[in-house]
Amino acid sequence: MIEKPEGLLRRGWTTGACATAAAKAAYAALLTGRFPDPVAITLPGGQTPEFALAFEGFAPDGATAGVVKDAGDDPDVTHGALVLACVRIGPPGTGVTFRAGAGVGTVTRAGLPVPPGEPAINPVPRQMMRAAVAELAAAHGAPGDVEIEVSIPGGEEIAARTWNPRLGILGGLSILGTTGIVVPFSCAAWIHSIHRGIDVARAAGLEHVAACTGSTSEAAVRSLYGLPDHALLDMGDFAGGLLKYLRAHPLPRLTIVGGFAKLAKLAQGFLDLHSGRSQVDFAWLSALLAEAGAPDGLVARAAAANTAKEVLDMAEGWDLAGRIALRARSTAVGVLGDAPVSVEVLVVDRAGTVVGRAA
Repeated sequence: MIEKPEGLLRRGWTTGACATAAAKAAYAALLTGRFPDPVAITLPGGQTPEFALAFEGFAPDGATAGVVKDAGDDPDVTHGALVLACVRIGPPGTGVTFRAGAGVGTVTRAGLPVPPGEPAINPVPRQMMRAAVAELAAAHGAPGDVEIEVSIPGGEEIAARTWNPRLGILGGLSILGTTGIVVPFSCAAWIHSIHRGIDVARAAGLEHVAACTGSTSEAAVRSLYGLPDHALLDMGDFAGGLLKYLRAHPLPRLTIVGGFAKLAKLAQGFLDLHSGRSQVDFAWLSALLAEAGAPDGLVARAAAANTAKEVLDMAEGWDLAGRIALRARSTAVGVLGDAPVSVEVLVVDRAGTVVGRAA
């Protein structure tokens, strides 16, 4: 658990921005014999931040520069990682080519922004690095034919804590970013991973995916259906991010699976299931019990409960979880609109047992 700091939050830089700064410094060193420090780059939005170099070095075949990623106040898994770019002169007419060094992954599945076999360096960071090379080449009368190898020491270990292995990005991290800027606690990286997971599933021709709120629900749906890893989407709290993307990029069958409290909030109509942004309405839960015909005493106790689990435990025999599943499914179908997606909802308890189902 990470507590969000108080007050104004400091923004940071994406791995793509750091790789661009390192590549620009390394190419400048090849052309001039010295590394600019700090080195300025131009972001897609026109901003021109400067980056201090944490590493610089020459080799017989090129130059390498490194920038330490600063994610600002965002709890980014790559915060503090050293992003290195080794630039070598390439054959005439080849332009800018990219290689994955140690700690940077290689794409092995279709559906991602770059094709299988390519380094996991996304299109916008590639565009930024090409622009930086073109700027320097024009200033120094050079042809601009270079190979850029990006590496992140320890990146393979860090990537094990990300979606990359499941998405088919093997060997390390991805070089990401569309603006170059990390907005603290925007959760953009998580939602981006959900979208890429859907893209990979579609490209693989999968007909059934499961969106899970956590590891217990994932284990339950895996046991139930035997789905492969790339059919399991780590939705977390971001039901809206998942459903809105599926509305535009549908798959035939979706199972949403999660704990009682999370799915109770989806049943209430919330699309962000985080405890800081939506709450379980105990009066609403007690009304569901009344609707089911539960005795007045139980309805009153449910309205005064402290936790959703407490309500679930006391409602045994009244299929409250099944009613939650029905209403959560209704919310999901409403967001999906006319998209051709068949929706099932499974509610699991803390032991991973399915206690409510709507299909």
